[in-house]
Amino acid sequence: MTEDFHRQVRSWCEQHVPKNWRQTQNGVSEAEFARFQQEWFQTLRGAGYAVPHWPAEWGGGMSVDQQVILYQELAAHDAPRLVLQFVSIHHAAATLLAAGTEEQRQRHLPAILDGEIWVQGFSEPEAGSDLAALRTTARREGDHFVVNGQKLWASGGMHADWCLLLARTDSEAPKRKGISYFLMDMRSDGVEVRPIRNAVGDSHFCEIFLNDVRIPEANLVGPENAGWQVAQETLGTERGMTMLELAERLGNAGFRWLVQECERQGATDSRTRDTLAQFEIEITGLRGLCRSMVSGQAHGPADASIVKLFYSELLQRLTGFGAEIAGLDAHAVLTKPQSSGWESGAWMLDFIGSWEWTIPGGASEIQRTIIAERGLGLPREPQ
Repeated sequence: MTEDFHRQVRSWCEQHVPKNWRQTQNGVSEAEFARFQQEWFQTLRGAGYAVPHWPAEWGGGMSVDQQVILYQELAAHDAPRLVLQFVSIHHAAATLLAAGTEEQRQRHLPAILDGEIWVQGFSEPEAGSDLAALRTTARREGDHFVVNGQKLWASGGMHADWCLLLARTDSEAPKRKGISYFLMDMRSDGVEVRPIRNAVGDSHFCEIFLNDVRIPEANLVGPENAGWQVAQETLGTERGMTMLELAERLGNAGFRWLVQECERQGATDSRTRDTLAQFEIEITGLRGLCRSMVSGQAHGPADASIVKLFYSELLQRLTGFGAEIAGLDAHAVLTKPQSSGWESGAWMLDFIGSWEWTIPGGASEIQRTIIAERGLGLPREPQ
């Protein structure tokens, strides 16, 4: 059965992965990037490959083994990654399935499959790693909440239809007790989005300014003032479930290209061979961790943080070594297709971009704290 599915996915990829998409998508406008991503998403959806991790009743239902095969083949055939839909199909879906009402699920899950785009409105200028310090407020007025504040590092915000929003609804409560979780329509009056240009020339990071934005009470996820608990489901997905695909991409695209780069540069010395062997061992371990976690074989309170920390720092070291081996050639490519994610093969740009992976979803320092406290049971440092 596994071999049959492998052959099925391989055959599909050979027929449907867009040819020369890297060349045609290099340097395109934001509008063209969004169009290409939406078309590719619908192509995957038509084959049942768009949301394999969702429950069967919502269009998914693949086993972990099948998901691994799917991601292996997509990476091996250099398929575009769903960058634009990342928050929609992972974070938004996980939140709705875990804590949303039936009405919210019926409204948004089919819409996501039809192309609805989501952005995550968590971080703020003074509340990044310390998310519970957020200052955006939501004041109840009848059957609505009136929201004021600012969000930062909202990836893809300029394309988004909806936002996963955290806001403080009780200023007197302890930090983690007075936060509520909302679904916010990005077309609401008072919402302003400003793109931020990053170190590699992309503008997918955004600021979101909220000025008296009215959100219906029906768009509250979970109980009022219990948004912190709901947010942990979203962040757990970002740190865990999403890594299954990223780990396979790292092994079937990033590492393969690194080996090819070493061959091109004639780097055959013992140090290079030892480094490649170490990377292969670590990638194998990462894949095993991801598969165990999503299959339920091993799921402790800190597992998602372990995987996120392991992946992001391994990615950083691997792309850094690629830039080192490529030498001056690593600086030759100044742009890359947005649809490639980090795995563009432009080593210097990928290395610079890899640093952001150690920050979103909880910086590496935060992950180490979670692992220490929840995984190892170490005491908190006295305040």
